[in-house]
Amino acid sequence: MNAGTKSMPSPLIKLALDVGPIVLFFVSFQFLGIFGATAVFMVAIVATLAITYMREGRLSPMPIFSAALVLIFGGLTLYLKNDVFIKLKFTVIYSFFGIMLIGGLAFGRLFIKYAFGEAFDLTEEGWRKLTWRWGLFAFAVAILNEIVWRNFSTALWVDFKIATIPLTLLFALAQTPLVLKHDNSPSEESGP
Repeated sequence: MNAGTKSMPSPLIKLALDVGPIVLFFVSFQFLGIFGATAVFMVAIVATLAITYMREGRLSPMPIFSAALVLIFGGLTLYLKNDVFIKLKFTVIYSFFGIMLIGGLAFGRLFIKYAFGEAFDLTEEGWRKLTWRWGLFAFAVAILNEIVWRNFSTALWVDFKIATIPLTLLFALAQTPLVLKHDNSPSEESGP
């Protein structure tokens, strides 16, 4: 592949790149504890960025931002030997997403189009509703994270963190009726 060509990842490769670091964090926690898992997570995030860049020839802002938070909060966790920082990262990133999505609405910006614009073509009302739903979902996950890490064991927090993957997928599937209702794609029907 030459430098000017970029390949679009298959959905399975994209999913593996998106959730792979979290799955590695979960698995390594079972054998290495929170500090070893944090180090593995940091390496996996950087590797994911490198692989994505090699495959696509570019990096989107959100994965870069997410990786920066992992490296900052993970670095603090390892340097200070305090797992609170890696736990807080989850709250910070989901709070940021919620603020960005819902705050963007106040300025007439639909940032959710950057995430889903290639997958869906929705009406303006559809994008607004989807933005509200994903923004509120992000805040709910951030609040749940705070409740879990402050009141339960680190092992249960790690289980919660991995459980957010299927939870997010289920939430995304639950948006299907909204997406279908506000689909703005040209109709494939032909003729009178």
